[in-house]
Amino acid sequence: MTENNDTFIDAERFAAICRAMGHPARVRIVSHLLENNICVCGRIVEILPLAQSTVSQHLKILKQSGLVTGIVDGPRSCYCIDRDLLKRFKNMVEAL
Repeated sequence: MTENNDTFIDAERFAAICRAMGHPARVRIVSHLLENNICVCGRIVEILPLAQSTVSQHLKILKQSGLVTGIVDGPRSCYCIDRDLLKRFKNMVEAL
């Protein structure tokens, strides 16, 4: 497999995303963000039967992987999927 920065991600980033996606709550968060096709502000807690602090911890892990970006706007935080990174992650999975 030839790595091209436009097509693939490096092995460390790939592993970080795999770890981040290793929890059902984080899978649901990513799925929700993809389904809505927009940045979601504050409503993520409503889709999960978890405490706000637990959801925040899951979002932190997703942000650390780079898969989710977060923008703080005063008391609100908005979250989006990095679709380019997700596409390159998918390319790596398909190439395995």
